[in-house]
Amino acid sequence: MHALVERLYPLCRSITGDGVRATLEIVGEYIPLRVHEVPTGTQVLDWTVPQEWNIRDAYIADSTGRRVVDFAASSLHVLGYSVPVSRTMPLSELRGHLHTLPDHPSWVPYRTSYYTPEWGFCLAQETLDALPDGEYEVRVDSTLADGHLTYAEHVVPGQVADEVIVSCHVCHPSLANDNLAGIAVAVFLARALAEQTPYYTYRFIFAPGTIGAITWLARNKERIDRVKHGLVLACAGDRGQLTYKQSRRGDAEIDRVLRHVLATSERPHSVTEFTPYGYDERQFCSPGFDLGVGSLTRTPYAGYPEYHTSADNPDFVSPEAMADTLAVCREAFAVLDRNRRYLNLSPYGEPQLGRRGLYGSLGGRSDAQQAQMAMLWVLNLADGEHSLLDVAERSGLPFDTVAVAADALGAAGLIKA
Repeated sequence: MHALVERLYPLCRSITGDGVRATLEIVGEYIPLRVHEVPTGTQVLDWTVPQEWNIRDAYIADSTGRRVVDFAASSLHVLGYSVPVSRTMPLSELRGHLHTLPDHPSWVPYRTSYYTPEWGFCLAQETLDALPDGEYEVRVDSTLADGHLTYAEHVVPGQVADEVIVSCHVCHPSLANDNLAGIAVAVFLARALAEQTPYYTYRFIFAPGTIGAITWLARNKERIDRVKHGLVLACAGDRGQLTYKQSRRGDAEIDRVLRHVLATSERPHSVTEFTPYGYDERQFCSPGFDLGVGSLTRTPYAGYPEYHTSADNPDFVSPEAMADTLAVCREAFAVLDRNRRYLNLSPYGEPQLGRRGLYGSLGGRSDAQQAQMAMLWVLNLADGEHSLLDVAERSGLPFDTVAVAADALGAAGLIKA
């Protein structure tokens, strides 16, 4: 996963353009993708697909021709969606188009101007402080023209058509945690699921933030009822503890699953309430859709100093942290896939487990008592109304223990789904 982050890091991504296509082309080497191109001007819900932005070069050069700010060194150096410019101007005029971080003078900020025609550069405050007064050549070799918005999907077929969506944004340039770590975790999660035969169909969406999710929703409005659960992945690789942001509903099954998995894993974590700000969970949870989609990050949106700066580089993300995020996703989806409601076929009194060999099968297990209790809890709550997650929550037992007990009881003909 970390190698994928490093490979994607140099690319200049935005909400449209060849940087997104190049990113998806690399992702497509890991998992098969269906790429969608949506023309400029397409109405998508209350929005319109914007013009496509592409950039070839950009720089600020001093009177000797030396590039003091150079897009070739980092895609963060240009204000995202900058319109073309080719001028010579004094530093006093240029300053109005420069963005820095005075509190972190060696870092370069990430700034955009998607829907307002503007141009600008981002640079370290210490670089700006070292510029003498004088004339500077300013050039942004970009195009803003009718084209397409690009997004991609990868589908892992399941036993049923009901879907779990996994969404991550692909619009940020050289930002390793806020963008690329989420993409990498999603890619390897998709590969892990493909090695199984999951119950649900899993749809992975790689789209630009906000406008991409809105475009996907607009183009899938008629089949949105298939989406039963969902997860937005972002900031998946920093060394902070895991944070799960609940869906708008707060009691969606994905919310309960993530709360249970995080609590029983004894990982340091936090669970936060939904707010209509952050990543694309706010689009999926908009009131007209109100999907059960939460968001999994490590340190949350804008919660770390390196956020949206050049300090969010591949050294900032940890292979161990990404592996931990991936593990939680796999654990959570394993619970989703196995969470069923059962009916007790011998509900009058407690059935005799010994003569069915169910007690004997526990002999020698260190968790034999826990496994026995799981069987009793499943039998008691197998009334067609309670799910296995209900059983786990009420009994305080790990979900996996409860699910194994249900499998054994089902094989003995005592319960049915």
